[in-house]
Amino acid sequence: MDLKIANVTVNTDRPKELAQWWLAALGGEITADWGEYVMVGFGDGTGLAFQYVEGTKPGRIHLDLVTADAEQEVARLIASGATQVSHHEAPGGVFSWTVLKDPDGNEFCVSQGHE
Repeated sequence: MDLKIANVTVNTDRPKELAQWWLAALGGEITADWGEYVMVGFGDGTGLAFQYVEGTKPGRIHLDLVTADAEQEVARLIASGATQVSHHEAPGGVFSWTVLKDPDGNEFCVSQGHE
């Protein structure tokens, strides 16, 4: 098979603003800005893209993000404009994750990772 994922693309009516928010949240750099289509690259071949689509509704994507300190990252993301939706824990407390919404209302999760 020769296919690879180039970007996860988010439909939004404000691509530049949302790209900037995710850039601040995850790092990386703007690799393309064609007005209605903005790409953020992370240097490892992965990327997020934001394309203008009139009248979009949130919920068309869901990212799962991992970090060594989920509590700290959740607090940082909330301070930058994310909204906490819920917090979940697997039975026995072996794994937990927090569901957040970005400024456009797209849900994503932050956890400490799991095996």
